[in-house]
Amino acid sequence: MPVHNADIAAVFEEFADLLDIEGSNPFRIRAYRNAARTLRDLPRDVAVMLAKGEDLTELPAIGEDLAAKIKEIVETGTAAALEEHRKALPATLTELLRIPGLGPKRVKALYHELGVRTLDQLRKAAQDGRVKALDGFGEKTERHILDQLKERTSKETRFPLATATQYAESLLAYLKESPGVDHVVAAGSYRRASETIGDLDILVTAASGSPVMDRFVSYPEVEEVLAHGATKSSVRVACKLQVDVRVVPDESYGAALQYFTGSKAHNVAIRQLAQQRRLKINEYGVFKGDQSVAGATEESVYAAVGLPWIPPELRENRGEIEAAQAGLLPRLVQVADLKGDLHSHTKATDGRNSMKEMAAAARERGLEYLAITDHSRRLTMAKGLDPKRLFEQIEEIDRLNATLSGIMLLKGIEVDILEDGSLDLPDEDLSRLDLVVGAVHSHFRLSRQKQTERIMRAMDRPYFTILAHPTGRLIDERAPYDVDMPRLIRHARERGCFLEVNAQPVRLDLTDRDCQMAKEAGVMLSINSDAHSTLDLGNLRYGVGQGRRGWLEKKNVLNARSLQALLPLLKSTRLRT
Repeated sequence: MPVHNADIAAVFEEFADLLDIEGSNPFRIRAYRNAARTLRDLPRDVAVMLAKGEDLTELPAIGEDLAAKIKEIVETGTAAALEEHRKALPATLTELLRIPGLGPKRVKALYHELGVRTLDQLRKAAQDGRVKALDGFGEKTERHILDQLKERTSKETRFPLATATQYAESLLAYLKESPGVDHVVAAGSYRRASETIGDLDILVTAASGSPVMDRFVSYPEVEEVLAHGATKSSVRVACKLQVDVRVVPDESYGAALQYFTGSKAHNVAIRQLAQQRRLKINEYGVFKGDQSVAGATEESVYAAVGLPWIPPELRENRGEIEAAQAGLLPRLVQVADLKGDLHSHTKATDGRNSMKEMAAAARERGLEYLAITDHSRRLTMAKGLDPKRLFEQIEEIDRLNATLSGIMLLKGIEVDILEDGSLDLPDEDLSRLDLVVGAVHSHFRLSRQKQTERIMRAMDRPYFTILAHPTGRLIDERAPYDVDMPRLIRHARERGCFLEVNAQPVRLDLTDRDCQMAKEAGVMLSINSDAHSTLDLGNLRYGVGQGRRGWLEKKNVLNARSLQALLPLLKSTRLRT
C-alpha cells in the first residue's frame, strides 16, 4: 500500500507524543514534531524521492536518523522504534493529548494513577469525579475535560487541504488509468479549496462497461467498502477519509459537477433561481417539465438560471450570486499571476537551503524576485539574526544579486513584534532593508485589546511593511490569538502597509473572510510561501486558493506586480522620521 507524507508525519507525531509522555529529551521530541510538520507541508512525495535515490537529509528538519526512519516507514509501514515505545505505553494515550489542557504530565498521571488509556475511560473517570481528586487537576479542570470531550464528539473528522491533496491526487491518477474513463474530477469542499476536507467526492464519466468502480473498490488504500454499485460506490481509506465515487453520463456531467461541488447554501440559492424560472435543477440536469434543457457543462447550468459560470472557490452564498447577476464577479488571482514571493527563509536561521539555492528554485518557478526574510534575534531557537549578522546578510545579498540573472533577491527580515509593540531590531538597522515583515511569535494570550494595540504599534514603526500570518493560528493545532481584525485592517489602510496571506498549509492565514474584508477596505495582500526550503515554494498554490476564496484579484495582490512596480510600493510604506 502506498505510504504518503501525511502517513509518515502521523508516525512521527505519535513518536513525539509517546516520548513526551515518557518525559524524554525535549530536543528529541521537538525534532520529531518539526520533521512531521515538514512532511505534512511538503509538496513532493518522499516515497517518490526515495525511489529516485534523492537525499532526504536535504529536507528541512530531516537528519540522517530521521531519513533512515522515513525509509523504514515507506518500506514497512511503521518504525521498529515506535513499536517498542508502544509496548511501554498504550498508543491510545496519544489521543488524550489532543484534549486542550491535557499535557504530557497530566496524561501520565491519568494513566498511572487511574488507569485511563482511552477517551471513553477519561470521560467515565471525569463523570465519576475521580479526575478532580488527582494532584494538579481539580474541579475546574475536570469540568473543562468533560466540555472538551463533548465538543470533540460533536465534531466530524476533517483533514487539512494539503493532507487531503496527498490522498486525492494519487487516487485520481489511479482512477484515470481505468479503461473507458473520460472525466475524473474531485468535487465538494476539495474543489472549493476549503481549508479542511470532511470527505472526498469524485465524479467520473466513462464508457458503458468500464471497470472503474471495480478498480475503485480495489484501490490498495481501501480499508472498508461501504457501498459498491454501478453508478455509486463509497469506501473508507486507511487514513479514515471517506471517498465517494459517482459515475454520471456525459449529458449530466456539468449538472453533477455543479451539484456535488456545493456548497449547500450556494446550491439552495441556485435552485431558488431555477424555481423562479419554473425550472428544476438536480444532479442529472436542468429540466423544464420532463425536458432537459441543460446539464452537460457547468456553464450551461448557470446560464439556464441567467448567470455566468461562478468559480468553485466563491460558491459559499456570500454574495457571489448577486455579483454574478450584476456582472461584477471578480477575475480571481491565479498562481501564474504571482511575480514573486515576499517571505522566505534560508539556512542562516531555520531554513534548509542557501540564498543561492532559494534564488535558483524561485527562478525555476517563474518568479522575478524573492525576499529573503530570515528571523530576527529574539527567535533564538531559529538562530535569529542580530544586527551584525543582518548586515553581513545584506552584503551577501548584494554580492549574489550581482551574479544572478532572471531573479532578484530582496533584502528583508521577519522581525519579531515584542509584547509592547516594539520591534526586535532598531530602526537604524531596519532602514537598510527593502522590506520588513513583522510577526507575532510570542504572548499569544494577551487580551483582545492589548493584542490588537500591540500589533498596531508595531505597524506604526517607520519601516514596517507587511504583517505576517496575522492571526497566528495553526490549523487544528493552535487557535488564533484574540485580535480585532476589522480594526487591524482599518489601521493597515490608514498606515499604508500590507497584510500577508501565509501559504503554509498549516497556517493559511489570513482566513478567506478576512481576505475579503481586507480587499473591500482597499488593503493590499501579499500571498507568501514562508518557505523554509526550496520545496516549500510549491505551497504558494494553497495561498492562492485561500486568496481566491477571499475574492482576491490580481490587482489586490502585492506580489502579483512586477519588480519595477513593486519597489515603489515597498518604499511608500516608509514613514518620515
